Formats: sequence, structure tokens, C-alpha cells
Amino acid sequence: MVQKYQSPVRIYKYPFELVMAAYEKRFPACKMIPVFLGCEILSQSVSDDSAVHVVERRCFLAIDAPYLLKKIVGVEQVSFIQKNSLDRRSRTLSIEAHNESFSNRVLIHEHCFYSVHPDNPGWTCFEQDASLDVKSFFGFESSVEKIAMKQYTANIKKGKEVIDFYIGELLAEGLAHIPPWSSDTGAVQASEVHDGASGGTTRSGLAAGEDVSVAVGSGGRSVSSRPRLVRAGSGGSLDLGASAANIVSEIEDSAAKLDADYIQRCLGDLTPFQESKLVQLRKWLLDTHKGKIPKDAHILRFLKARDFNTEKARELLCRSLAWRKLHNVDRLLSTHEPSAVLQKYFPGGWHYHDKDGRPLYILRLGQMDVKGLVKSVGYESILRHVLSVNEEGLRLCEESTRQRGHPVTNCTCIIDLEGLSMRHLWRPGIKSLLRVIEVITANYPETMGFLLIVRAPRVFPVLWTLVSPFIDDRTREKFLIYGGKDYQGVGGLVDYIDKTFIPDFLDGDCYCGVSEGGMVPKSAYVTSSEEEVDRGWTPDGLESIYHTAYIVNDFAHELRMIFSPGVDPGPAEGFRDNLGLRHTQR
Repeated sequence: MVQKYQSPVRIYKYPFELVMAAYEKRFPACKMIPVFLGCEILSQSVSDDSAVHVVERRCFLAIDAPYLLKKIVGVEQVSFIQKNSLDRRSRTLSIEAHNESFSNRVLIHEHCFYSVHPDNPGWTCFEQDASLDVKSFFGFESSVEKIAMKQYTANIKKGKEVIDFYIGELLAEGLAHIPPWSSDTGAVQASEVHDGASGGTTRSGLAAGEDVSVAVGSGGRSVSSRPRLVRAGSGGSLDLGASAANIVSEIEDSAAKLDADYIQRCLGDLTPFQESKLVQLRKWLLDTHKGKIPKDAHILRFLKARDFNTEKARELLCRSLAWRKLHNVDRLLSTHEPSAVLQKYFPGGWHYHDKDGRPLYILRLGQMDVKGLVKSVGYESILRHVLSVNEEGLRLCEESTRQRGHPVTNCTCIIDLEGLSMRHLWRPGIKSLLRVIEVITANYPETMGFLLIVRAPRVFPVLWTLVSPFIDDRTREKFLIYGGKDYQGVGGLVDYIDKTFIPDFLDGDCYCGVSEGGMVPKSAYVTSSEEEVDRGWTPDGLESIYHTAYIVNDFAHELRMIFSPGVDPGPAEGFRDNLGLRHTQR
């Protein structure tokens, strides 16, 4: 399988010529790059006007691998062929690299590109993409793949540190400005300027590009255009809490490339591997969704939910976007108005924030009349109300991000179970809860910071046994359950929420305006029987040709399929035989 890497745009806040002078100082050896053993020039050419300088060279890198693997392979170093094309006229440097050693077994390609920042001619941009294809390697294909990608990603940020270090040296030497190439004055060789300042010898570019680990790249990517970069202050892309409704609407912004500084400042600390997956998925969405895609934070949530597996995250995200469009979820905040019954008897609401700035939601589940709400407003209204709560949570995350100056991408929830009893285990109510969990898990991944369950009674284990199989392991790790008064004191709510914001009914100092719930009067009921409730239920509050079944391990489930007389069951017959199901013909 081909492993690919694509970096966000990294920015040096220095002119292109100064960055190139710092780049050349890394040769013929660099004390900050111990794996780089040296290089030799194979060929070079300079244009008549000295604007274009092309150098092809072979460089040698030490193998950073287990001793046993190096003994089996029989080498201590590998060689790469690299071609630098410096165009002083357009102020660009293109770097193409591929492996020479073991090229019949392993294919490694890398492409790096330096250019002038499109919005600030005094800054320099750096982009990098790479690929690794291990065809065969003495039975160690998987190990070689892991070692190569681990070493590569571990040294990506190191490359920027090296350039910054040498820029610092140039500034210390008094070389703060190198004039750009001009057709009137002729080419100004950065290496000559450096020689005049420090007395060194003329040197040209490194053979491994920005990254000095084993160069791995996809090569051949054209970077002729200069789309606008996404940075702090560049419009809506900084709306971290934004829902998928807030898509990138302007073509210019949608074509923007991600800036590494923007990622760190506005999306949080990501590893180079995670940055690469975000860039790849975002690019795929731009290519396939006509420039209208969710915000970066929304994309990142789906990647996190699937451990940065791009294929799985893409499948989950596309399914969610289709769901949002089908049910018009993007306009829910502006169109949804809860009924009077929900406003009075639904015991949940937003209440300040936790210690990390996450919006805090309070749900007094033990005080909720599940049967009364279902019979008075129906499943559809309850589900839409819960969806509006989640959309509001994303909006509050965005607001908190702007106020605090750091990414806030999820919420904290307190569920108070005081009053929970067997009446809450009403079958249609449990069915409704499971459906809500299914919808939220599929469409709002990684939006929960912590879920604090307090005052859990003895009946809670029964409810937890019914519900927990439908909550994924990653989300379940965020649950903290307190029985009795365990939530008080150290280790309880005060570890997550400032005491000034803990609700008064939980022995805190803050008045909480969340509805206390209570029993819905029967005069508000729309349906009177459980059978009518069940008949009115469809998965999303809409008519559906599909039927949802909740199957738990070690529990039998029977599916009855009914066909009209004389109708051939067709594919259903094979489906029945494979699963051991039975069907009844009417």
C-alpha cells in the first residue's frame, strides 16, 4: 500500500533570498542533522542570465533502523538522487528527490517547493508532499514502512527549526537583506553574498529538501498557482465551533491552503501525520464538493473519531453531510422553535462553561417525564430539539474560541439522575434514547469533552446495561459516574467546573435557570396508547423504507420478512439463507 504525506504550508517570516541563503548554509554538512552524511554534485547548469540554477546531486543518509534489520540488509547508509531548480526571477525553489538505494524494492519520492508568500512578498512559503511504496524488502515490508514514515514525520518540523537557526546566524553576522535578482543588475548569487560575509565556500542546496530524514514524496505536483493561505483573520475558517452549515462559500477561500501556524493556533497541536491527514481529506473535499466544504474543525472531528484513518473519516463525513442536507439540519437553529411543553418540561439547558472554556450543558434526566414528553410532542420533536441543542453547542464553542483565543471544539455535560426510577425504563422511551445516541454519534463526533453523571441511583446499572453497547469506546472513556454524594469535594465536579458555576441544586454557588422538568399533564397528550406511539415512530421523524433493529451480542434477534402472494423473493431468499432467517409469505 502506498503511504502518502502532504504538509500544510509552513511560513518563514523572512524574504525568499534570505531563506535561500540560510538553506545553503546546511551544506556540505549540517551539525543539526546527524543523519545527513554528505553529498556529491552529479551535474549543474546555470542560465545565461544567471536567473536559473539547476543542481543534481547524490546525498547519503544514515539508516536509523534496528540493528538486526541493518545487519540483514547489509548496509549502514542509503543514497538519494535530488534535483534542485532555483529560479531567482520568479523567486521559487523546486526540489525533487527519490531513492537510489533499493529502488527495485522500495519507491520513495518527495517534492518540496519554496515560494514567495502570496499576500506578503517579504515572507516565504514552504510546501512538501511525499509517498512511500514498499514492494518487497526481505520479508520486512511492514517494519520498513513504519520505520520510514515514523522517521520522516518525526523530522518534518525539525527542518523548519534548522532554517530558523541558520537565519539567526545570518542575522547575527549582519546579513539582514539580500536584494532580489534583477535583469538590470544581473543575478545576485546568495551563495556569493554569504561568502563575502563569512568567508565560506560556495554551496548549493540540500538533497533531501526541507526534511532531512529519509525523503519520501509524491513528486511531480505542479505548484504554479498561488492561492490565498488560510491564516488568523482570514474570514470564517477560524470559526472552530461552526457546524457544517457554515461552509466555505467563497471560491477564493475554499481554494486556500492550510497554514501550519493557523493549524496550531486555531485547531490545536497536531502531529505532522495528523496535519497531513487533515490536508489530504480537505483537498479531497475541495476537489469533489465544488469548493463548498465544512469548516476545518468539523473535518478534524471526523478524523479524530476514526483515528485519522482518511478513508473511514471520509465515509463517515460524507454520510453525515448527506444526512444534514436531507433533514435541513443546517437551518435548524434559525427555524426550530420548541413547543411550550418542551420549554416547560424538558429539564435541560446551557449553563456557563467548565474550567477549560467548554460550554456546559445541564440535563436533569431524573426529573424528566419521558412518557409524558413522547406522548405530548412525539419522537420527531424530541429528536429535533436534541439536534438543536447540539447545533447550539457548536455555536457556543465558536463563541468561546473567540473569547479565549484558543481552540474550544467540544462541550461538557452534567447529567443529574436524582429521581431516576423504573418508570424511566419505559420501552418506547428507551427506544427513543437509543435512536438519539445513534444519530448524535454518527453526526456529532468528538463534540463531547466530558460527561459527568451525578447522583446515580441503584436502578442506573439497568439503564447503563441497555444503553452502553450503543456508545463507542472512545466516547465511553469520557464518562465519569458518581453515586450518592461522591461528586462533592476533590475528584468530583470541582475538578472540572469552577465552584462559582456549579449549580445550586448540586451544592454549588450558582443559580441554575434550567427547567426542573416534572410530570407532563395528560391533557397535553396527543397519543394515548403505546401502540400509537410505536406506529408514529420512524428513524428520523420522517417516513422511511428502512427499519432499524438494535442487535446486541449474545442476544437473539428475529427478523420477519413478508412478501405478497406470487412474488419471487429474489435476492431476499439468499439473504435469508445466509443469515439463517425465516420469512413468511402472505
